[in-house]
Amino acid sequence: MRHWCDRDRLAVIHLIANVLSEFGLAWQPEGADADVVHVEEYYHRRGGQFWVVEQGAEVVGTIAFYPIQRGEAAVEIRKMYLHPRVRGQGLGTFLLHHLEAAIQGAGYRKIWIETASVMRAAVHLYEKAGYRPATGVETQRCDRVYVKDVVPHGMASMASAPC
Repeated sequence: MRHWCDRDRLAVIHLIANVLSEFGLAWQPEGADADVVHVEEYYHRRGGQFWVVEQGAEVVGTIAFYPIQRGEAAVEIRKMYLHPRVRGQGLGTFLLHHLEAAIQGAGYRKIWIETASVMRAAVHLYEKAGYRPATGVETQRCDRVYVKDVVPHGMASMASAPC
């Protein structure tokens, strides 16, 4: 796993669009997926982070977060997608724990995540990790929203390492 770089843009778009299609969901580059097209604006300039997972030279996963205005010290987990070939091996759990540690280390207190019911494995992962159902879905294709309170572990730097 490493920080997203500009050279990842097309591979990340391809991965996410394919995973969405697998679940009957639409790729929305001007809507819910604008953050993937404009990673620098949505993540880097807002104090968020975006990671990619590689297997060989292929991007097989993504995970990200950025600060949001949903209460004090809140973030939203975004773009947690895995290629079908790497699912079922514990990678999703590993990525979620890594992301939560980064969020806690940055001093945030509340984590939000939106997902779609058709992504049953994701729903199971979030519920198993202690995320509680909530209200206030902001993305049209998502019909579930979850929240989790965390205890900050300090104020680690949020700067992305260069590629």
